[in-house]
Amino acid sequence: MMPGDQMKKFTCRAALFAAAVALLLLAARTSRPRVIADSLVGTRNGDWPSYAGDLRNHHYSPLDQIDAKNFRTLEIAWRLKTDNFGTRPEYKLEGTPLVVNGVLYTTAGTRRSVIALDATTGEVLWVHGEHEGARSAASPRQLSGRGVAYWSDGKDERILYVTIGFRLVALDARTGVPVRGFGKDGLIDLKEIAVFGNRQPIDPVTGEIGIHATPAVTRDGVVMVGSSMREGGTPKTHNNTKGLVQAFDVRTGKRLWTFNTIPRPGEFGSDTWLNDSWAVNGNVGVWNQLAVDEELGLVYLPVETPTSDFYGGHRPGNNLFAESIVAVDVKTGQRKWHFQLVHHPLWNMDIAAAPILADVTVNGRPVKAVAVMGKQAMMYVFDRVTGRPVWPIEERAVEKGSVPGEWYSPTQPFPTKPPPYDNQGVLPGNLIDFTPELRAEALKNVSKYKLGPLFTPPVVSQAEGPIAAFRSSGGTNWPGASFDPETHIAYVPSYTSLPTIGLLPPPSREFSDINFVQGTVIGGVRYVAGPGENAGADAPAPPSGRGGPGGSTAGTPAGGAGRVGAAGTVPAPAAIEGGSAAALGPQGLPLLKPPYGRLTAIDLDKGEFVWQIAHGETPDVVRNVPVRQAPSAH
Repeated sequence: MMPGDQMKKFTCRAALFAAAVALLLLAARTSRPRVIADSLVGTRNGDWPSYAGDLRNHHYSPLDQIDAKNFRTLEIAWRLKTDNFGTRPEYKLEGTPLVVNGVLYTTAGTRRSVIALDATTGEVLWVHGEHEGARSAASPRQLSGRGVAYWSDGKDERILYVTIGFRLVALDARTGVPVRGFGKDGLIDLKEIAVFGNRQPIDPVTGEIGIHATPAVTRDGVVMVGSSMREGGTPKTHNNTKGLVQAFDVRTGKRLWTFNTIPRPGEFGSDTWLNDSWAVNGNVGVWNQLAVDEELGLVYLPVETPTSDFYGGHRPGNNLFAESIVAVDVKTGQRKWHFQLVHHPLWNMDIAAAPILADVTVNGRPVKAVAVMGKQAMMYVFDRVTGRPVWPIEERAVEKGSVPGEWYSPTQPFPTKPPPYDNQGVLPGNLIDFTPELRAEALKNVSKYKLGPLFTPPVVSQAEGPIAAFRSSGGTNWPGASFDPETHIAYVPSYTSLPTIGLLPPPSREFSDINFVQGTVIGGVRYVAGPGENAGADAPAPPSGRGGPGGSTAGTPAGGAGRVGAAGTVPAPAAIEGGSAAALGPQGLPLLKPPYGRLTAIDLDKGEFVWQIAHGETPDVVRNVPVRQAPSAH
């Protein structure tokens, strides 16, 4: 523990609060009187008691003191520098602080310390941190994470968070001291029941599992925690740790239930893993925020991709519950309904944005809905009681690929409403067209790449072509969207990126036991590390050839086949996985025409756009283009 008076001189980066403030302000209104719904009780007095303001993930506050007219006059009241909460400074912050009764709670630094501050003055009230050594260093999810959860029964107040080393910790919200009656001295080892293969326990220190998201905790005292593994198209083995969601009693730490996202024999969905492939595959974690309807007693799980992102020959079948939304009973952990957004995932289209629970009116009928968004730039809307789509979702035929040994689903689901809100796939019409000359050059540059619509399959990279296939990987990511429960309008941010999928045989079976891994004949095999991997307080320097804060492979050019920039971050406009924007874009310009970001208002009563605008700054490379006057990106 660190006394508060020793910490008063530290200051905080404003970026820590940027995501929460930006989404909160989207829903601010002053034009009419407020009728505050029961779901807004937590935010009506200026509190922000959970990651998204409420467990429905609305990112909404009814307060109206700050609006579009006075936003520019806001001034910084105080700062807290987070560099000293760990052995090295943090290079990216994703947390949303909570505010309850005038106290701000958040995680900070590469130790993922928990700090409590006076929200008015910034004075540090208490600090808690766990020194986990090798267990933390091995985690696939390092750095400060996305924050904490708060719970109170009117007497006790508790802060809950998951450490880098995958322990659930309960702290007294007033003092920061671990709650001794919770688990073992305030901690629960979340690795205890994590398995790989055919129910084989993972190593308690080096076993691959962790999470950035905050726990979800209900008023009745059920704490739920998801899981996440190392990401990417170049895993060492397909027999990775299996995803799971665990639930505990907030008072005692007693385990209440576990939901297996890769069903075991006898569990619903196990038959979608053909040839017993459930036993030799992993991932399918739930790494984003959960959504909870406390009235219905249901929690909604946004599930990720199986191992590996872009090749699934070792996992024939549709692979439930990968890339599915799953409704689970909060008390029992039993599945109530599910819908798979992508069958047999091959495009890393995990549900990257937290589901939004929205009470709407469709054709004059009240509907308790759940809206699901992701990298496809489509919104899937369901009746959250029954799981039935609010508007039809069609199974449409998609292209079958030709990668040896791969298993393909002949169809994929497409919502009929709302319409797509950002680019899907890459077609000639998406390429830059500022001038005929630029367009001609762009077409020439992509002549050895496979262009196509959403769900264009991956290709084996060949020098004569195709080098790689372009894919959709923008849409909406982990910051999510916001929802105004008064107007029933969702505000959805999205961005356009230009990744590619090229596949190569691994350099050796020691490198990976998967038949094809991510890479191109131009850049070679590219390893993608987990977000923040090798950057936590206990992490050593990155091992040779295996990632780092930027996720790069030693000796591989920056334009190699993998994510450009830090793993898990939003790429620069029109950035290319498998090359750089300068490499394929004509004359140093982005390959795609703008806009590169959008903000869309969607009426969830009608499934229609209210408006859509270009969102974000015009990149300097476009603004300062030397060839003719190019149109602005916004």
